[in-house]
Amino acid sequence: MDTLSAQVTSPTHHMAAALPPEAPLAMPVQDLHAAPNFEGRPRTPVTEPRTIALRRLAVVGSALLLTAFGAWRTHMVLDANGVTSLGLIMLVLFVALFIWIALAFTSSLAGFFSLVTRGGLGLGITRSGPLPTLQTRTALLLPTYNEPPHRVMAGLKAIYTSLQETGQGHAFDVFILSDTTNPDVWVEEEAAFLALREQTGGHNTIFYRRRHNNVERKAGNVGEWVRRFGGAYPQMVTLDADSVMSGDTLVRMAAAMEQHPGVGLIQTLPVIVGGTTLFARMQQFAGRVYGPIIAHGIAWWHGSEGNYWGHNAIIRTRAFAGQAGLPHVPGRPPFGGHILSHDFVEAALMRRGGWAIHMVPALDGSYEESPPSLTDVAIRDRRWCQGNLQHVKVLPTKGLHWVSRMHMLVGIGAYVTSPLWLIFLLTGILISLQAHFQRPEYFGDTKTLYPHWPHVDPVQAKYVFIGTMLVLLAPKMLAYIALLFDSVTRKGCGGAIRAALSMLVETFIGGLIAPIAMLIQTSGVVSILSGHDSGWNTQRRDDGGFPLMVVVKQYGKFTLFGLVLGCGAWVVSPSLFFWMTPVLLGLVFSIPLVALTSSRAAGLAFRKAGLLLVPEETNTPDVLRKTEAAVQAEDTPPLPTDALRGLRADAGLLAAHVAMLPPARKPGEPINPDRLVGLVKVTEAHTLAAAEKALTPKEKAAVLGCQEGLEAIMKLPQ
Repeated sequence: MDTLSAQVTSPTHHMAAALPPEAPLAMPVQDLHAAPNFEGRPRTPVTEPRTIALRRLAVVGSALLLTAFGAWRTHMVLDANGVTSLGLIMLVLFVALFIWIALAFTSSLAGFFSLVTRGGLGLGITRSGPLPTLQTRTALLLPTYNEPPHRVMAGLKAIYTSLQETGQGHAFDVFILSDTTNPDVWVEEEAAFLALREQTGGHNTIFYRRRHNNVERKAGNVGEWVRRFGGAYPQMVTLDADSVMSGDTLVRMAAAMEQHPGVGLIQTLPVIVGGTTLFARMQQFAGRVYGPIIAHGIAWWHGSEGNYWGHNAIIRTRAFAGQAGLPHVPGRPPFGGHILSHDFVEAALMRRGGWAIHMVPALDGSYEESPPSLTDVAIRDRRWCQGNLQHVKVLPTKGLHWVSRMHMLVGIGAYVTSPLWLIFLLTGILISLQAHFQRPEYFGDTKTLYPHWPHVDPVQAKYVFIGTMLVLLAPKMLAYIALLFDSVTRKGCGGAIRAALSMLVETFIGGLIAPIAMLIQTSGVVSILSGHDSGWNTQRRDDGGFPLMVVVKQYGKFTLFGLVLGCGAWVVSPSLFFWMTPVLLGLVFSIPLVALTSSRAAGLAFRKAGLLLVPEETNTPDVLRKTEAAVQAEDTPPLPTDALRGLRADAGLLAAHVAMLPPARKPGEPINPDRLVGLVKVTEAHTLAAAEKALTPKEKAAVLGCQEGLEAIMKLPQ
């Protein structure tokens, strides 16, 4: 302990505190069955557009009328002269599925109108012009969980530098909120944090905190910060580990919060950037070209009842603390316990308390990254699926605005529609099978002058199919028209012709992937309904490649299902087989399709051909150039890859690590069994290598989390 104490107290290792003085802010857990407390705020925020009722009537009413028309035409297809059980099931499924694409269509029409008329801002926010002088302080919160520290700090360095260039950097503090459980990544984070401070000079404005008990995941991470430090910051900006935001954008958002004291949250539209695999580049292109149409549409008719996507948003800290303390929902996981998809619920609860929630999709300077492969999306979607289905228990909350409930229903529908689509396809096969093998009753039990001809009208079916495809693809066509009116976006996507070709590529490959995604989401829903929890996995962000045999093992079942489905359709009717070809092709060729889209070489080949381009890579914004430069910087000191050896080799890092440890355990506090077992293993080890071999990751983290463990580690020979 003497050696450790000497290193900690040595004057050469003094450093600014890792955290500022605490400024506690109460964040009570909300009672979902009690009436909300408006605290004198009006029920309808003053920032609500005056024409919001007409906007909602136009969008939602048109979607309902379109669905009713589609249901009538589908009834004519299935049986023009009567109702059958299978036909009724098919009709109900059609309505349940069609209403989602109808709402997306009418909302996209609104988005097209907003986009071409240069809407999508509001709240006094401007894209350009002089920056306002901020009067309050804002905290930038970056929660991280076992993410590559160098990449995380590179993004933060770019954001910090961009803020300093605005002349308003003094109004922002940065907090790295770690929930990392991997001990090697933890110490690597600490080293990267110290290096970031040295590179930026932000010793008094960049802070780091690691939770040693990461309960309630990201919501608990942010909530713990609010309760400890929220009182010092009127606003907070939530980021993800891959988020990048320009200083100009952050200043304008903070100024809007100062101008509008009734606004609780402002959500930006993050643009996906940095994609290298074909899958990521498709996601990137779709988000950049189609995303604005969708985001402008929902912003136009959501008004002050907007939604929150969990990152790249600014939040009024008092509103969040007063209204967004999340309770545990009753029951066991996957439906019970702490709320996983917390962002939707936090926005709904803040709006329930009278705070306005706005989206400003026209404000640029907000970026994120995409998962590199369908497999990585599936891992993330499994967690999102559980969180969204869990909202069933939040829907009855007293006092929720109907639009907030609609956000949750849409989120639930995003996953429930996959099994419904599968049932819809299988029901269609059964109807064809019934028509093929069942002997028709032309007259029935009653005497009639004319026979009853049960049939599926192929002409009506063609019209319904064409109409459905038009409604489904209309948002993409509207997005392309809007792109033609926007010279910057058009040129950034390679011009009108290359943009059109890119849309065809994205639509074709995306259409093949859709049935695979349908089965993945269906299996996720079934797994959750059967009681399996999703866990908490680290998200891959760079390479999407997998060994071929891994792809075969994961997607072979989809190929087999496609072959069985195709054979069944062919036996029933060759025309049914050809009708289902788009679905069958995606399933049968799922293995090469996933391998191709996960390939970085394929993605770069498309970029070289000028396809799937986005403006952010043809004319890279300054903050993204800063991020890339920070990632590639050669002057960044190497980070330790092993926690035990890294701390032994760097006295400064060891001193900082000890200074950031939590207070020692007091008598009566819970005992950490991993710490007890880990300390015994280190004591019994004769060398550092033996200790490394004996310790599990949890035990290693627990040992590094106490001074007794560090003392024992320092005494071990190599």
